Amino acid sequence: MFKQLFSKIPRNKSSKSDPVDSPRANSARTPRSNGGNSSASSASVRSNNTAKRTAVFPASVVAGIEPLMPFRDAPNTEKMNLFVSKVSLCCVTFDFTDPAKNSIEKDVKRQTLIELVEFVASGSTRFTEPAILAMCRMCAANLFRVFPPNYRSNSSGCENDDDEPMFDPAWPHLHLVYDLLLRFITSSCLDAKVAKKYIDHSFILRLLELLDSEDPRERECLKTILHRVYGKFMVHRPFIRKAINNVFYRFVCETERHNGIAELLEIFGSIISGFALPLKEEHKMFLWRVLVPLHKPKSVGLYFQQLSYCITQFIEKDPKLSGTVITGLLKFWPVTNSQKEVMFLGEIEEVLEAINMVEFQKIMVPLFWRIGCCINSFHFQVAERALFLWNNDHVVNLIAHNRLVILPIIFPALERNAQSHWNQAVLNLSLNIRKMLMEMDEELFISCHDRFKEEEAKISLAAEKRKEAWERLENAASLQPITGNTAVLVAPFVTSIAC
Repeated sequence: MFKQLFSKIPRNKSSKSDPVDSPRANSARTPRSNGGNSSASSASVRSNNTAKRTAVFPASVVAGIEPLMPFRDAPNTEKMNLFVSKVSLCCVTFDFTDPAKNSIEKDVKRQTLIELVEFVASGSTRFTEPAILAMCRMCAANLFRVFPPNYRSNSSGCENDDDEPMFDPAWPHLHLVYDLLLRFITSSCLDAKVAKKYIDHSFILRLLELLDSEDPRERECLKTILHRVYGKFMVHRPFIRKAINNVFYRFVCETERHNGIAELLEIFGSIISGFALPLKEEHKMFLWRVLVPLHKPKSVGLYFQQLSYCITQFIEKDPKLSGTVITGLLKFWPVTNSQKEVMFLGEIEEVLEAINMVEFQKIMVPLFWRIGCCINSFHFQVAERALFLWNNDHVVNLIAHNRLVILPIIFPALERNAQSHWNQAVLNLSLNIRKMLMEMDEELFISCHDRFKEEEAKISLAAEKRKEAWERLENAASLQPITGNTAVLVAPFVTSIAC
């Protein structure tokens, strides 16, 4: 009976040593149809191989596939052979952009995938090496595909989080394949020592490439699968970290376009939480060379929450790194982007909550110089967020212990806001903080106030001298005769415009 059933299933003729993505493996994905013309079939396969270079959803030309017997009807000794046959059956791919095309065959494949998911979830049989190879080839045939440029959104799509995501029409089918792969990797019946030969570096790289999909559901599945691969295959961990680093480098330094940065950072957030202490130099370099520069792209708002979580995980592991983080934030400070400034100020506050006094004293001068600039910002949200730092008791405590250095830096900004800021809320906050600083050290406050008045007087005197100099030049120019192409001062009040 089994011979009759298995004779209807396409046989995989590629050798065990063939890689998952090899041409021989690809050629085995399209089984022969019963009674079909072999020359027509080979021609159609060649045409589809050409189409795969540009098509998002590659399809095989199939006359028909037949369902196999259920697992419950097979004896235990034959279940693994039946598993391999069912997985090989699922190597056939279809065009899901046309729902009416091959609808019967699609349903047969869907039912087969559901059976495979249930079988793997049951954990009743240990997977053999041929079964692992068949699973990897099936996943490669169904999942690994190229996203053409015209499939992605335009250049502004990576920067605008209001754009509608593009949903893959093949997702109901792809979801079953992803679910099967996840259950297969996490199964206790899978021997990692055997599976690492097939779930290898090439396979992992192809999974990482799929994270650029515009379908958020696919990225969510891939995030979980890659995290489980990292946990199961310890031998691949350095390679996975390096491969993810390369994606980040390419994103920051070259393209600034990638749909899966947030998911990759979520994966790395879990990885960082498992780092052993003391931290290796490799991990510290990742913080400085990858995580800190990720604040630079314009689209940082799309993944800022995940990035901030990774930064926080590092500082919890080693508080001494807080100075490194703040130095990097000051280096990439978005002076022309108010929304990013608000985000940066929020992250600064989180870092300051974990910083120790020694590290704080190393960076407090450039930090509060920048905070002073934010306090004087004409964008009321930036000024308000900077002033909200004084609502944090830990930050106020740091300022109080170092008030001799910080107060002279911050006082001029507060005084200018109290005198002339256009926004009433910012003005009130500035007055409240000014009062708080005066209560903190009245003598120092008065000294800073006197110094501020002296500086303002000097600035006013310099402006008056500059105005008088311009008036003398205007008078001297008006007495000179006009000859040739000499420039003429049309109106004396023109020079009174402030530059």
